[in-house]
Amino acid sequence: MNRQSVRFTPFSLNVGGRLIEYSRPAVMGIVNVTPDSFYAGSRTADAGAVERRVAAMLDEGVDIIDVGAYSSRPGAADVSPEEESERLARGLEALRRVAPDAVVSVDTFRASVARKAVSDFGPLIINDISGGALDEAMFETVAELGVPYIMMHMRGTPADMQEHCDYDNLAADILAELGERLGRLTLMGVNDIIVDPGFGFSKTLEQNYELLESLPLFALFHRPILVGLSRKSMATRLLGIETAETLNATTVLNTLALDRGASILRVHDVAAARQAVDLYMATTDSCKLNH
Repeated sequence: MNRQSVRFTPFSLNVGGRLIEYSRPAVMGIVNVTPDSFYAGSRTADAGAVERRVAAMLDEGVDIIDVGAYSSRPGAADVSPEEESERLARGLEALRRVAPDAVVSVDTFRASVARKAVSDFGPLIINDISGGALDEAMFETVAELGVPYIMMHMRGTPADMQEHCDYDNLAADILAELGERLGRLTLMGVNDIIVDPGFGFSKTLEQNYELLESLPLFALFHRPILVGLSRKSMATRLLGIETAETLNATTVLNTLALDRGASILRVHDVAAARQAVDLYMATTDSCKLNH
């Protein structure tokens, strides 16, 4: 395709009646309350670790904090809904002590876990790696709760997703699959929908880079586009490096994503992503640097 840069489009989210406006790409910081996430640096073993990580991310300029309690990496141990909810509760309690007004998303594909989190901790964004495919009650639950929803593209399950990488046309197939789900959600009255193409999920190494090049096509949805490229194997495998060595590569990938229309960067390293956003914005006509 003949790629062109895509100008960032401001967006807003209604989180529990609080309208939050984003005039520049947002940085979403990752907090994993799991013992086995693929990047050890993101793991928070106890409440104190969560508090320290959240405080650091706030200092670095985070916009949204994403809390996950179920590792989606291949080979990760299964976690029951009850244990996932308990882990999330511990993480969210610690987070709220440090950042009571932060915009928070919960990374879960289970409707029951999403419902309990919103019931216990107030309005949250639901970040679903399966885009509603792993729990048929998710769409109805999100519509009933009236919360923003991140709809990611994935085929299969985290355990077998890499067996489902057969596409007739990568970008067209992903757009069609997400578009069908987006239509259903819209008809159910869900207004705040964020689209995530799902880098690393049901895509080969080569397909990840093809998808990045095709990212401008996702502007067709007229929805915020979230990209999760942080420290993923598309960098480690291509460059022959370890996950701990991928900060620079992640920043390069995030910058390429911004140039192709990303609205939200989901990252482990908030400060580096914030700098990428600042430099990206400095290249646009609407640049408004804060000194």
